[in-house]
Amino acid sequence: MNLDVENWKRFKLKYLFDIKKGKRLTADEQIEGNNIYIGAIDANNGIANFIGQAPIHKGNTISLSYNGSVGEAFYQENDYWATDDVNALYSRYDDFNKYIGFFIVSMLRQEKYKFSYGRKWKLESMKDTEISLPIKYNPNGSIFRDTSKKYSKYGYVPDFEFMENYIKSLHYKPLTTKNRPENALPLNIEKWGEFRLGDIFECSSTFSLVKSDLDEAYGGGGGNVPFISRTTFNNGCDGYVEVEAKFITKGNCISIGGEGIYAFYQKEDFATGTNICVLRNEKLNQYVALFVCAVLNHEVYRYSYGRARNLGRVENETIKLPINHKGEPDFEFMENYIKSLPYGDRV
Repeated sequence: MNLDVENWKRFKLKYLFDIKKGKRLTADEQIEGNNIYIGAIDANNGIANFIGQAPIHKGNTISLSYNGSVGEAFYQENDYWATDDVNALYSRYDDFNKYIGFFIVSMLRQEKYKFSYGRKWKLESMKDTEISLPIKYNPNGSIFRDTSKKYSKYGYVPDFEFMENYIKSLHYKPLTTKNRPENALPLNIEKWGEFRLGDIFECSSTFSLVKSDLDEAYGGGGGNVPFISRTTFNNGCDGYVEVEAKFITKGNCISIGGEGIYAFYQKEDFATGTNICVLRNEKLNQYVALFVCAVLNHEVYRYSYGRARNLGRVENETIKLPINHKGEPDFEFMENYIKSLPYGDRV
């Protein structure tokens, strides 16, 4: 399908959505539960935690950060609590759905370059922000105009049907799994034990490199060594570089970026930027690591850019893990649990 962006029109968000604010809920106030908590973050579809408090916003809406990771937009299928740094966008189109949501999210993200932590996307500014969208036409090819001017003061109407069909038309091969959700192993979290990371993992820092320096030194970039930085995207990988062997960190470990906060499993050997630490354990493999990373990433709300997850804090961080009959971390169970999950057979 042809996007034909030259014929799109600009729409103010206040005509497309009812924009509602989130509500502050500190880490100390949060109670354990299964309800989605959306934070002002740029990863994990905005999900920062799961809480016991009842949702304050409905699903089938878009969460949009105006502070923190300003401009990060995500479609939220389920009901959720949004922090006070996030606004919820309720569509005025009655048949709004996830496909339209995905399309509009991509347009919203085109606007985030205008804002930053120091230049917040305040509510009134957000309401008046314009995004470009395809519009409806009459059968004779003329622009359809709505006399009620619901979506635009000029009477333009977004072509929601086109947006939905465009997203559906994108080519991808669905991933399949033989594992059934009901066959996943029970977690029994109440029986887990607490462990200091430094007691169960070898925690260490890595060589601090600057990617742009490597690119310049080796003739404009390229290479086949993953460069792991403090980014929260793409498993922490910020591209590929050429680098001397002495600066390469061995794989089969968990990497954590200080300010990036999130933990990722690194299967292959890699190079790193500044303030990256790694966790190693002789029982570690991709399944165990995915389990541990999920637990570690459940704790990210305790950290921020001003309170980095550096080596010292990582070593002293306490997490809960399944235990065996000896009271030790049950790495065998962790591996089997990941394998039992839907798509665990595709890891």
